[in-house]
Amino acid sequence: MKEKELNALISLLDDPDTEIYTVLEDKLITCGPVVVPFLEKSWEESFDPLQQARLEDIIHKIQFNQIKHDLQLWKISNQEDLLEGLLVINRFQYPNLEEEKIYNSLAQLRRDVWYHLMYEMAPVEKVKLLNNILFREFGLSGNTSDYHAPQNSFISSVLESKKGNPISLACIYSLVAQRLDIPIYGVNLPKHFILAYTEENDSEKVLFYINVFNRGQIMRTEDVTSFLQQLNLPPDDSYTKPCDNLSIIKRVLRNLIAAYAHVDNIDKKNEAQELLDFIEKD
Repeated sequence: MKEKELNALISLLDDPDTEIYTVLEDKLITCGPVVVPFLEKSWEESFDPLQQARLEDIIHKIQFNQIKHDLQLWKISNQEDLLEGLLVINRFQYPNLEEEKIYNSLAQLRRDVWYHLMYEMAPVEKVKLLNNILFREFGLSGNTSDYHAPQNSFISSVLESKKGNPISLACIYSLVAQRLDIPIYGVNLPKHFILAYTEENDSEKVLFYINVFNRGQIMRTEDVTSFLQQLNLPPDDSYTKPCDNLSIIKRVLRNLIAAYAHVDNIDKKNEAQELLDFIEKD
């Protein structure tokens, strides 16, 4: 669609006729993300509350459709990249964020650990080093005062505020570790997401677990088994072995659904549920 035609459509968004608006909305949404800058520019220049509201709604629908597209593409062809999956979820709340800041922040954390890392370190020593850099020096911590806040699930917010929930902290921890070839992976433990330090060449063999929400506390297999017993659950592999990245992204979305419900943001809750339903389709 040419710019002149696009601007003509946008100029008609103040028409009070809802049928005309529906036609215009469909045409603009069909154009996709390429028209968003024009819509945003029109919003800034408009003094009509109705037109501004309609522009906001169309922009949001276009961006939400793009998130669904990106999520599907990630699921089909890029599941090995956990960070990209987290970035797609991040766009749900922060569609215009400069994602380079997230890459740079993680890269800096990796460098800070690498500077002190020695090949001959034992697994426990490597975890102590990670704990020192991430929790003591950088300042990451569990958000115990506002545990259910939706922001705890968005990687950009967690890196900025340095407060998160168990899964967001675990994701940052494992992303830094894996970039240093330290075999630490997420474990989909019910009620409390944790990490597993595995054998270097066999991710199914867990050496010990890490409770990132408790500043990297090391847990034994017996600790995890005891926790499961308290929940009346068996020590099933799905609870005790490293999980795939798709399971992590699904859990992030479930956390978001619960978080938005907790703060009575029903629209966001329904959209997060839509994303989860979408990614759970075969």
